[in-house]
Amino acid sequence: MTVETLLAQALKALVSGLTMGMVFGLVALGLTIIFGVMDIVNFAHGEFLMIGMYCGLLTYSGLGADPLFGLPIAAVVGFALGVGCYYGLVQFLLRGPMIAQLFGTFGLMLFLRNLALLIMGADPRGVHHGALVGKSFVMGPGIVVELTKLTAGIFSLLAFAAVWWLMNRTRIGLALTATALDGQAARYMGIPTEKMNAFAWGLGGTTVAVAGALLVNFWPVDPNVGLLFTMIAFTTVALGGFGSIPGAAFAGLIVGLLINLPPIWDAISAFSQWPILTAGEMHQFKYSFVYLAFFLIMVLRPRGLFGWKY
Repeated sequence: MTVETLLAQALKALVSGLTMGMVFGLVALGLTIIFGVMDIVNFAHGEFLMIGMYCGLLTYSGLGADPLFGLPIAAVVGFALGVGCYYGLVQFLLRGPMIAQLFGTFGLMLFLRNLALLIMGADPRGVHHGALVGKSFVMGPGIVVELTKLTAGIFSLLAFAAVWWLMNRTRIGLALTATALDGQAARYMGIPTEKMNAFAWGLGGTTVAVAGALLVNFWPVDPNVGLLFTMIAFTTVALGGFGSIPGAAFAGLIVGLLINLPPIWDAISAFSQWPILTAGEMHQFKYSFVYLAFFLIMVLRPRGLFGWKY
Protein backbone atom coordinates (compact mmCIF):
# COMPACT_ATOMS: atom_id res chain seq x y z
CA MET A 1 0.00 0.00 0.00
CA THR A 2 1.49 3.35 -1.06
CA VAL A 3 1.94 6.39 1.11
CA GLU A 4 -0.61 8.29 -1.02
CA THR A 5 -3.21 5.58 -0.43
CA LEU A 6 -2.61 5.57 3.30
CA LEU A 7 -2.80 9.35 3.40
CA ALA A 8 -6.09 9.27 1.45
CA GLN A 9 -7.48 6.70 3.92
CA ALA A 10 -6.42 8.87 6.83
CA LEU A 11 -8.07 11.97 5.31
CA LYS A 12 -11.21 9.99 4.57
CA ALA A 13 -11.29 8.76 8.18
CA LEU A 14 -10.78 12.35 9.36
CA VAL A 15 -13.73 13.62 7.32
CA SER A 16 -15.86 10.66 8.41
CA GLY A 17 -14.88 11.30 12.02
CA LEU A 18 -15.90 14.95 11.82
CA THR A 19 -19.25 14.24 10.15
CA MET A 20 -20.08 11.38 12.52
CA GLY A 21 -18.85 13.52 15.38
CA MET A 22 -21.55 16.10 14.67
CA VAL A 23 -24.17 13.33 14.77
CA PHE A 24 -22.76 12.01 18.07
CA GLY A 25 -22.89 15.56 19.38
CA LEU A 26 -26.55 15.81 18.38
CA VAL A 27 -27.23 12.50 20.15
CA ALA A 28 -25.65 13.92 23.31
CA LEU A 29 -27.35 17.32 23.00
CA GLY A 30 -30.69 16.14 24.40
CA LEU A 31 -28.97 14.45 27.32
CA THR A 32 -27.06 17.61 28.25
CA ILE A 33 -30.19 19.78 27.94
CA ILE A 34 -32.17 17.56 30.32
CA PHE A 35 -29.34 17.33 32.82
CA GLY A 36 -28.57 21.04 32.55
CA VAL A 37 -32.15 22.02 33.36
CA MET A 38 -33.14 19.34 35.89
CA ASP A 39 -29.97 17.62 37.18
CA ILE A 40 -31.41 14.25 36.21
CA VAL A 41 -29.77 11.62 34.02
CA ASN A 42 -32.00 9.97 31.43
CA PHE A 43 -30.85 6.37 31.06
CA ALA A 44 -33.54 5.86 28.39
CA HIS A 45 -31.84 8.38 26.10
CA GLY A 46 -30.55 5.66 23.77
CA GLU A 47 -34.05 4.22 23.49
CA PHE A 48 -35.34 7.63 22.40
CA LEU A 49 -32.75 7.48 19.62
CA MET A 50 -33.84 3.94 18.74
CA ILE A 51 -37.44 5.14 18.36
CA GLY A 52 -36.23 7.94 16.09
CA MET A 53 -34.41 5.36 13.97
CA TYR A 54 -37.58 3.30 13.68
CA CYS A 55 -39.47 6.45 12.62
CA GLY A 56 -37.10 6.83 9.69
CA LEU A 57 -37.24 3.11 8.92
CA LEU A 58 -41.05 2.94 8.97
CA THR A 59 -41.28 6.06 6.80
CA TYR A 60 -39.19 4.17 4.26
CA SER A 61 -40.68 0.67 4.57
CA GLY A 62 -44.25 1.50 5.64
CA LEU A 63 -45.04 4.65 3.68
CA GLY A 64 -42.69 4.01 0.78
CA ALA A 65 -41.24 7.52 1.14
CA ASP A 66 -37.63 8.58 1.23
CA PRO A 67 -36.21 8.01 4.73
CA LEU A 68 -35.31 11.71 4.98
CA PHE A 69 -39.04 12.43 5.22
CA GLY A 70 -38.85 10.63 8.55
CA LEU A 71 -36.99 13.60 10.08
CA PRO A 72 -40.07 15.76 10.85
CA ILE A 73 -41.98 12.66 11.94
CA ALA A 74 -39.15 11.70 14.29
CA ALA A 75 -39.03 15.27 15.64
CA VAL A 76 -42.75 15.23 16.49
CA VAL A 77 -42.61 11.72 17.96
CA GLY A 78 -39.49 12.57 19.97
CA PHE A 79 -41.04 15.72 21.42
CA ALA A 80 -44.26 13.91 22.32
CA LEU A 81 -42.28 11.04 23.84
CA GLY A 82 -40.16 13.39 25.95
CA VAL A 83 -43.11 15.42 27.22
CA GLY A 84 -45.16 12.26 27.84
CA CYS A 85 -42.34 10.65 29.81
CA TYR A 86 -41.96 13.76 31.93
CA TYR A 87 -45.63 14.09 32.85
CA GLY A 88 -46.20 10.34 33.08
CA LEU A 89 -43.11 9.39 35.07
CA VAL A 90 -40.36 11.92 35.74
CA GLN A 91 -42.39 14.52 37.61
CA PHE A 92 -43.26 11.83 40.15
CA LEU A 93 -39.67 10.62 40.39
CA LEU A 94 -38.53 14.14 41.28
CA ARG A 95 -40.39 13.86 44.58
CA GLY A 96 -38.18 10.95 45.63
CA PRO A 97 -34.45 10.60 46.26
CA MET A 98 -31.82 10.59 43.54
CA ILE A 99 -31.66 6.78 43.52
CA ALA A 100 -35.36 6.68 42.63
CA GLN A 101 -34.72 8.95 39.64
CA LEU A 102 -31.86 6.75 38.45
CA PHE A 103 -33.82 3.53 38.74
CA GLY A 104 -36.92 5.18 37.29
CA THR A 105 -35.24 6.20 34.02
CA PHE A 106 -33.42 2.85 33.95
CA GLY A 107 -36.80 1.13 34.15
CA LEU A 108 -38.08 3.39 31.36
CA MET A 109 -35.12 2.23 29.27
CA LEU A 110 -36.01 -1.43 29.81
CA PHE A 111 -39.69 -0.77 29.09
CA LEU A 112 -39.06 1.03 25.78
CA ARG A 113 -36.48 -1.53 24.68
CA ASN A 114 -38.73 -4.51 25.35
CA LEU A 115 -41.74 -2.74 23.83
CA ALA A 116 -39.74 -2.27 20.63
CA LEU A 117 -38.67 -5.91 20.81
CA LEU A 118 -42.32 -6.97 21.08
CA ILE A 119 -43.52 -4.78 18.21
CA MET A 120 -40.57 -4.76 15.80
CA GLY A 121 -38.81 -8.05 16.59
CA ALA A 122 -35.15 -8.64 17.34
CA ASP A 123 -33.73 -8.73 13.81
CA PRO A 124 -31.62 -5.75 12.68
CA ARG A 125 -33.25 -3.80 9.88
CA GLY A 126 -31.92 -1.07 7.65
CA VAL A 127 -32.66 1.32 4.81
CA HIS A 128 -31.53 0.09 1.40
CA HIS A 129 -32.93 2.73 -0.94
CA GLY A 130 -33.25 6.48 -0.80
CA ALA A 131 -32.19 9.77 -2.35
CA LEU A 132 -28.80 9.56 -0.64
CA VAL A 133 -28.44 5.88 0.29
CA GLY A 134 -25.52 4.20 -1.47
CA LYS A 135 -24.27 7.42 -3.04
CA SER A 136 -20.87 9.01 -2.42
CA PHE A 137 -19.17 12.35 -2.75
CA VAL A 138 -15.59 12.54 -4.08
CA MET A 139 -13.54 15.13 -2.19
CA GLY A 140 -10.18 14.27 -3.73
CA PRO A 141 -8.02 11.42 -5.02
CA GLY A 142 -9.01 8.36 -3.03
CA ILE A 143 -11.18 10.39 -0.62
CA VAL A 144 -14.77 9.24 -1.01
CA VAL A 145 -17.38 10.28 1.57
CA GLU A 146 -20.82 8.71 1.85
CA LEU A 147 -23.54 11.27 1.15
CA THR A 148 -25.69 9.86 3.96
CA LYS A 149 -22.98 10.60 6.54
CA LEU A 150 -22.14 13.98 5.06
CA THR A 151 -25.83 14.98 5.05
CA ALA A 152 -26.25 13.71 8.60
CA GLY A 153 -23.33 15.87 9.72
CA ILE A 154 -24.73 18.95 7.97
CA PHE A 155 -28.23 18.43 9.39
CA SER A 156 -26.73 17.93 12.86
CA LEU A 157 -24.83 21.21 12.53
CA LEU A 158 -28.06 22.97 11.51
CA ALA A 159 -29.85 21.39 14.48
CA PHE A 160 -27.16 22.69 16.83
CA ALA A 161 -27.53 26.18 15.34
CA ALA A 162 -31.31 26.02 15.77
CA VAL A 163 -31.06 24.93 19.41
CA TRP A 164 -28.45 27.62 20.15
CA TRP A 165 -30.75 30.25 18.59
CA LEU A 166 -33.70 28.91 20.59
CA MET A 167 -31.77 28.99 23.86
CA ASN A 168 -30.20 32.44 23.36
CA ARG A 169 -32.58 34.44 21.19
CA THR A 170 -36.11 33.47 22.29
CA ARG A 171 -38.14 34.08 25.43
CA ILE A 172 -38.79 30.39 25.98
CA GLY A 173 -35.08 29.66 25.63
CA LEU A 174 -34.15 32.36 28.14
CA ALA A 175 -36.82 31.00 30.50
CA LEU A 176 -35.35 27.53 30.10
CA THR A 177 -31.86 28.89 30.87
CA ALA A 178 -33.18 30.69 33.95
CA THR A 179 -34.79 27.46 35.15
CA ALA A 180 -31.50 25.66 34.69
CA LEU A 181 -29.55 28.31 36.62
CA ASP A 182 -31.94 28.58 39.57
CA GLY A 183 -35.35 26.94 39.40
CA GLN A 184 -36.62 28.49 42.65
CA ALA A 185 -35.65 32.01 41.61
CA ALA A 186 -37.23 31.40 38.19
CA ARG A 187 -40.52 30.47 39.87
CA TYR A 188 -40.41 33.69 41.91
CA MET A 189 -39.99 35.59 38.63
CA GLY A 190 -43.17 34.02 37.26
CA ILE A 191 -41.56 31.42 34.99
CA PRO A 192 -43.62 28.19 34.84
CA THR A 193 -40.75 25.88 35.75
CA GLU A 194 -42.92 22.76 35.52
CA LYS A 195 -43.63 23.54 31.87
CA MET A 196 -39.96 24.38 31.32
CA ASN A 197 -38.97 20.97 32.68
CA ALA A 198 -41.44 19.30 30.33
CA PHE A 199 -40.16 21.41 27.43
CA ALA A 200 -36.58 20.38 28.24
CA TRP A 201 -37.58 16.72 27.99
CA GLY A 202 -39.47 17.42 24.78
CA LEU A 203 -36.51 19.27 23.28
CA GLY A 204 -34.15 16.51 24.38
CA GLY A 205 -36.41 13.89 22.82
CA THR A 206 -36.66 15.89 19.60
CA THR A 207 -32.91 16.27 19.08
CA VAL A 208 -32.05 12.64 19.78
CA ALA A 209 -34.95 11.30 17.69
CA VAL A 210 -33.84 13.45 14.75
CA ALA A 211 -30.31 12.09 15.22
CA GLY A 212 -31.79 8.59 15.07
CA ALA A 213 -33.69 9.35 11.86
CA LEU A 214 -30.41 10.54 10.33
CA LEU A 215 -28.46 7.52 11.55
CA VAL A 216 -30.88 4.94 10.15
CA ASN A 217 -29.84 5.94 6.62
CA PHE A 218 -26.52 4.15 7.14
CA TRP A 219 -26.80 2.31 10.48
CA PRO A 220 -29.02 -0.78 11.05
CA VAL A 221 -31.57 -0.52 13.83
CA ASP A 222 -32.70 -3.12 16.35
CA PRO A 223 -34.19 -2.79 19.87
CA ASN A 224 -30.75 -2.98 21.48
CA VAL A 225 -29.06 -0.28 19.39
CA GLY A 226 -29.68 2.33 22.08
CA LEU A 227 -27.15 0.75 24.47
CA LEU A 228 -24.17 1.65 22.30
CA PHE A 229 -25.33 5.21 21.70
CA THR A 230 -26.17 5.72 25.36
CA MET A 231 -22.54 5.07 26.23
CA ILE A 232 -21.37 7.35 23.42
CA ALA A 233 -23.78 10.08 24.59
CA PHE A 234 -22.61 9.83 28.21
CA THR A 235 -18.98 10.03 27.11
CA THR A 236 -19.70 13.02 24.88
CA VAL A 237 -21.60 14.88 27.59
CA ALA A 238 -18.91 14.12 30.18
CA LEU A 239 -16.18 15.31 27.83
CA GLY A 240 -17.94 18.50 26.72
CA GLY A 241 -19.40 19.29 30.12
CA PHE A 242 -22.82 18.65 31.62
CA GLY A 243 -25.19 21.44 30.65
CA SER A 244 -23.01 22.87 27.85
CA ILE A 245 -24.44 22.96 24.31
CA PRO A 246 -21.18 24.07 22.64
CA GLY A 247 -19.42 21.43 24.72
CA ALA A 248 -21.64 18.71 23.28
CA ALA A 249 -20.77 19.80 19.74
CA PHE A 250 -17.03 20.02 20.38
CA ALA A 251 -16.92 16.74 22.32
CA GLY A 252 -18.93 14.99 19.61
CA LEU A 253 -16.19 15.84 17.13
CA ILE A 254 -13.56 14.39 19.46
CA VAL A 255 -15.55 11.17 19.96
CA GLY A 256 -16.11 10.86 16.21
CA LEU A 257 -12.38 11.14 15.61
CA LEU A 258 -11.63 8.58 18.34
CA ILE A 259 -13.97 6.04 16.74
CA ASN A 260 -12.40 6.66 13.32
CA LEU A 261 -8.88 6.41 14.70
CA PRO A 262 -7.87 2.99 13.19
CA PRO A 263 -7.24 4.17 9.57
CA ILE A 264 -5.43 7.27 10.85
CA TRP A 265 -3.37 5.08 13.15
CA ASP A 266 -2.51 2.78 10.24
CA ALA A 267 -1.20 5.74 8.24
CA ILE A 268 0.87 6.93 11.21
CA SER A 269 2.40 3.47 11.67
CA ALA A 270 3.26 3.30 7.97
CA PHE A 271 4.98 6.66 8.05
CA SER A 272 6.81 6.04 11.31
CA GLN A 273 7.59 2.33 10.87
CA TRP A 274 6.76 1.79 14.52
CA PRO A 275 5.95 -1.79 15.62
CA ILE A 276 2.38 -0.87 16.55
CA LEU A 277 -1.05 -2.37 15.91
CA THR A 278 -2.55 -2.37 12.40
CA ALA A 279 -5.84 -0.72 11.52
CA GLY A 280 -7.59 -4.10 11.52
CA GLU A 281 -6.37 -4.83 15.03
CA MET A 282 -7.19 -1.31 16.18
CA HIS A 283 -10.72 -1.58 14.74
CA GLN A 284 -11.57 -4.22 17.35
CA PHE A 285 -10.84 -1.73 20.12
CA LYS A 286 -12.23 1.49 18.59
CA TYR A 287 -14.97 1.93 21.20
CA SER A 288 -12.46 1.22 23.96
CA PHE A 289 -10.85 4.57 23.19
CA VAL A 290 -14.20 6.26 23.80
CA TYR A 291 -14.68 4.52 27.15
CA LEU A 292 -11.08 5.30 28.10
CA ALA A 293 -11.73 8.97 27.35
CA PHE A 294 -14.87 8.79 29.53
CA PHE A 295 -12.86 7.33 32.42
CA LEU A 296 -10.07 9.90 32.14
CA ILE A 297 -12.46 12.84 32.00
CA MET A 298 -14.35 11.61 35.08
CA VAL A 299 -11.08 11.26 36.99
CA LEU A 300 -9.18 14.33 35.80
CA ARG A 301 -11.92 16.88 35.03
CA PRO A 302 -15.41 15.91 36.25
CA ARG A 303 -16.79 19.26 35.10
CA GLY A 304 -15.81 18.54 31.49
CA LEU A 305 -14.18 20.92 29.03
CA PHE A 306 -17.00 23.51 28.94
CA GLY A 307 -19.32 22.42 31.72
CA TRP A 308 -20.66 24.66 34.45
CA LYS A 309 -22.29 21.83 36.44
CA TYR A 310 -20.89 18.83 38.27
